Amino acid sequence: MPNSPLQTVKERFKDKAALVKAVEGLAKGDLWIDRVNTDKGLDCISNKKLLHLHDVLSAVKDEFGSRAKLIDAIAEAEGCPKDGDYKSGLERHPTPRLYEIYRAAKKRA
Repeated sequence: MPNSPLQTVKERFKDKAALVKAVEGLAKGDLWIDRVNTDKGLDCISNKKLLHLHDVLSAVKDEFGSRAKLIDAIAEAEGCPKDGDYKSGLERHPTPRLYEIYRAAKKRA
């Protein structure tokens, strides 16, 4: 039986505060579109969502380095690397959604 999100947080980060700090460290610069509620912040997000966000941001940072390079990779995988309108449409999506689009495009190709 797989671990619960709380058990996973405790194994990988010791506590939720360390997980939030790790996500905040990744959620800066050109990997992140800041759409977090400023009143609540990342502390109010569930452990499961924070773990997913940390995994996705880590993977994108390791594979591509930035959202712009991820968008270029999606356009390349979809067969339209020079389509500026397609790329600008992708820029509206958050990083986890872009990573899903990329993985789906790679599967199809």
